[in-house]
Amino acid sequence: MLSLIKKINNEWCLAIDIPKDWKSIFKIFFWIVLFLMTLTWSVKGTQFNLYRISLGIEGISDILSRMFPPNINIVSRLIKPTIETIQMSIVGTLLAITLSIPLGVLGARNITPNPLLYGVSRFILNALRAVPEVIFAIIFVSAVGLGPFPGTLAIGVSSSGMLGKFLGDSIENIDPGSLEALESTGANKIQAIVYAVIPQILPEFVSLGLFRWEMNFRASTILGIVGAGGIGFELMTSMRLFKYQEMTMTLIVILTVVALVDFIASTIRKKII
Repeated sequence: MLSLIKKINNEWCLAIDIPKDWKSIFKIFFWIVLFLMTLTWSVKGTQFNLYRISLGIEGISDILSRMFPPNINIVSRLIKPTIETIQMSIVGTLLAITLSIPLGVLGARNITPNPLLYGVSRFILNALRAVPEVIFAIIFVSAVGLGPFPGTLAIGVSSSGMLGKFLGDSIENIDPGSLEALESTGANKIQAIVYAVIPQILPEFVSLGLFRWEMNFRASTILGIVGAGGIGFELMTSMRLFKYQEMTMTLIVILTVVALVDFIASTIRKKII
């Protein structure tokens, strides 16, 4: 089925080309049925039920009533962990970029020096993406103790999987003409990467790094669950002690900083791209 915007009688309208052969009709019908079956299977598996949500409205209202008004008296106590969380996200993102570059380069089929290195690099990237930040945080807390340091390591190692994967894919999708032209003049692999690959993938990679920084700040607020420092620890403490008004104030601070980080990243992204 092909949907197009066509101009008919000086007016733009949606025109749908209905396939005339039975094979195409059957194929469309098959995919629709498959989608509906998958959706039904997923809804049953998750026990999704709007009626149960309606029954829980009273409980949600009770929690919300306890969360307001926010306790502004703890703002001064939140300044240090908030700064700590920002620092964790910055250092963690830089660590992720550092780790992702060699993995991404070796994981790009068109420039990797050896197929074995390509396979090993892709396997490492897949493994890093498969393990959540919290698991890495638990491992590093056991290794180096409580505080922001294990949280920073967890963010850096976990984020490197995504950044390396996108870097490798970006390199594989570059225009091969410039790369082949340099290699034909006798340039070695390093020179080809510096002058043909980096100029093509740098803006996209910087944009991705900034996006990952935004994600890492949000992730660093969760790592406080396992004692990895930051404002997430304050949030979890308020929740465990049922201090809902303090929890609300902590959430307001987190939302404010998230908005600030998003604004800074967007501004930098516009300057670069």
